Amino acid sequence: MFTIEILGKTYNSAAVFGQLLIGLINGSFYAMLSLGVAVIFGMLRIANFAHGAQYMLGAFVAWALLNLPELFPGSGLPSIGYWPSLILAPVIVGVVGMATERIFIRRVYDLDHAYGFLLTIGLAMMVEGLLHVRFGSAGLPYGTPKEFQGTFNLGFMFLPYYRAWVIVASIIICFGTWLLIERTRLGAYLRAATENPELVQAFGIDVPRMLMLTYALGVALAGLAGVMAAPIYQVSPQMGQNLIIIVFAVVVIGGMGSILGSIVSGFLLGLIEGLTKVVYPPGSTTVIFVFMALILLARPQGLMGRT
Repeated sequence: MFTIEILGKTYNSAAVFGQLLIGLINGSFYAMLSLGVAVIFGMLRIANFAHGAQYMLGAFVAWALLNLPELFPGSGLPSIGYWPSLILAPVIVGVVGMATERIFIRRVYDLDHAYGFLLTIGLAMMVEGLLHVRFGSAGLPYGTPKEFQGTFNLGFMFLPYYRAWVIVASIIICFGTWLLIERTRLGAYLRAATENPELVQAFGIDVPRMLMLTYALGVALAGLAGVMAAPIYQVSPQMGQNLIIIVFAVVVIGGMGSILGSIVSGFLLGLIEGLTKVVYPPGSTTVIFVFMALILLARPQGLMGRT
């Protein structure tokens, strides 16, 4: 054990690295969620304020799959664990997203951005309200998978296996999605379908379907983040309410529509938030918004946004 000096003050290394770990875990979820928001806004020009509810829905789907025998007694349905849920829950949330885009979102593409903003807020409140009526406000437990029960001894701190998995998996998912959109033919089609839909349609590509799949991809990323968050945070209808405000701040800092900017800003701001908890704990709840205000003053388009 050793000490670290920050701004003239000495802190215990375990406390510093512990808070940085928490910040990195939070940053992992900030990055994954802001990635989904950036994909949807960058491609569809919709500020998807339902993203927090879709993240929460992913966690609830994972919890429901794990508790199928209790939810449907006598049905003979098996309990579906964490690993299958990592695939099934994002797919289910993505399918719900496809239906949402087809029924609701598609109707506001050509309207002012305020209509999309109000629509997605309304959808989020509806989903949260329905689940609150069914399950109440108390959190529902979701156990850590057996494979991840334990810790790494790093000498200066203990790193839980599951937290390490979340950090590594989120980095792979985030940069894999960035590569998909920015470096593949499919990503080129997606970008072209939003920038010049008439031209893409002339080449025989179904643009409305491409837009629906783009929205489903962004929503599925939120659902995947929800599954990964379930063993760390309690599953509850309110779990996405405060997070979505932070996520949009991260997207603004990275640059609205900038996928790489959202990823980098998510991880960076998680670490800044964690370090602030060590240096000045009362400021940890506002440091991201202070950072956002400073970035907007110095660079209104965000860190990696286009001028």
